[in-house]
Amino acid sequence: MIVRFRGVRGSYSRSLRPRDLKRKISAAVQRVKPDNLANPESRELFLHSLPETVFGTVGGHTACIEIRLDDQSLLIFDCGSGLRTLDEDMRAGRESPEMIHIFFSHFHYDHISGLPYFSYFFDRNVKFRLYSPQKGFEEILSRFLSKPYHPVGIETFSASIEYIELKGESIRVGDSVVSWIVRNHPDECYAYSVKEKGKRVIYSTDTELTDADFRDIEKTSGFFYKADAIILDGQYTLGESIEKFNWGHTSYSLSVDFALEHKIDTLYLFHHDPQYDDNKLEAILRSSRWYCERAEKRHPLRVELAREDSEVEF
Repeated sequence: MIVRFRGVRGSYSRSLRPRDLKRKISAAVQRVKPDNLANPESRELFLHSLPETVFGTVGGHTACIEIRLDDQSLLIFDCGSGLRTLDEDMRAGRESPEMIHIFFSHFHYDHISGLPYFSYFFDRNVKFRLYSPQKGFEEILSRFLSKPYHPVGIETFSASIEYIELKGESIRVGDSVVSWIVRNHPDECYAYSVKEKGKRVIYSTDTELTDADFRDIEKTSGFFYKADAIILDGQYTLGESIEKFNWGHTSYSLSVDFALEHKIDTLYLFHHDPQYDDNKLEAILRSSRWYCERAEKRHPLRVELAREDSEVEF
């Protein structure tokens, strides 16, 4: 199973502004020495020696996760603006998939804004299966893709589309088992678990953790316990989460606590606040790791930022 981060921001997208790019270039120039410019190899080594805040960016697209199963099945979780980067890469690789599976956590704009710009919806040779536990989600998507909000409707898609309202607790997709559980967020939101060949990855965006998530561990342990990785909302600092109570998002420290409580191997902080630049997010990562190291429960948790265009193999 390969997981690729296509969009990692929440609420709205954040572009790399010209002034941000200038600061990165300036920071790189200040570090360069004559020996670093001697030949192509030394220049390449210099670039890769730069910190993430200089030679890289966390990314600005909104939520979209790509999962490729071992049998090459393509699963997409949410259709934020990051869906466009998947489309571009698939077209560049001349991919012609027969079937694409899309799972929706919920239907706020930042999780569906890329939907009408995924070109494979206009390919009559492609079949789509769209999934959600939310009743009537076909009508929700139809309203989103209607005038005056969008010039053409969902009826213009030439691909074959099947809408599957999820019932029960899990389904099989290819060689994997996909499960879901409701989370605490306005307007109904679901986390998904993908299990393939003994490996399990959980996608839990837009989750506001509460006391109940720690008090009633038995209710959630079957879903979260000892997962290989969780992609979890960590949008706020602790102070912000108190100020924005009931907004539907979580502080990075509570996300660390939750992953530790459920003995998860790796936590990917996700749904980054669009007001945070790369420096702020790297500082949050350092604070999260510091907090994790000093937590009472000494489970060996690894903490990472979800970074656009990065991939992890399980």
